Amino acid sequence: MNRILLRGFILAAAVAVFAADAQHNPSAPGMGVGLRGATALDAESTPPVFPKPVNDDQRKTRNYPMQPPLIPHQIDNYQVDLRFHKCMDCHGRSRTSESGAPMVSVTHFQDRDGNVLAEISPRRYFCTGCHVAQTDARVPVKNTFVDFYNVPEATAKGTKK
Repeated sequence: MNRILLRGFILAAAVAVFAADAQHNPSAPGMGVGLRGATALDAESTPPVFPKPVNDDQRKTRNYPMQPPLIPHQIDNYQVDLRFHKCMDCHGRSRTSESGAPMVSVTHFQDRDGNVLAEISPRRYFCTGCHVAQTDARVPVKNTFVDFYNVPEATAKGTKK
């Protein structure tokens, strides 16, 4: 009888520990059980408020080599289609001196064979395929990225000290 009670107690303790650990999310402290929160799967959750765009026109530091530059301004309702390209109002070759915006990279004027074109290459035409606008959104998952240049030399070589 005591063994049955002991096993029952151990099982109950294990379930309690597992349930408490399920509520803890180490990659996103304070978020409970995940992005959905504590809402049941068969219930409709309240969607989060849309984050506000950052509109400070300050160039952001890139986090890794070859990262496309971030868009430091609002781009809502920008028209980019076959007939018009709003981004080129400021970032086009002929407009950068008056707008103060950086010119589109020369690589955007090359086709896939490396031929230089007079206009932006069709494969680089839709800016938001690579470039993203910034918002004041709360980060849902803890970022553990370490820049290549910040990794200790011993770790990069695979040796231990």
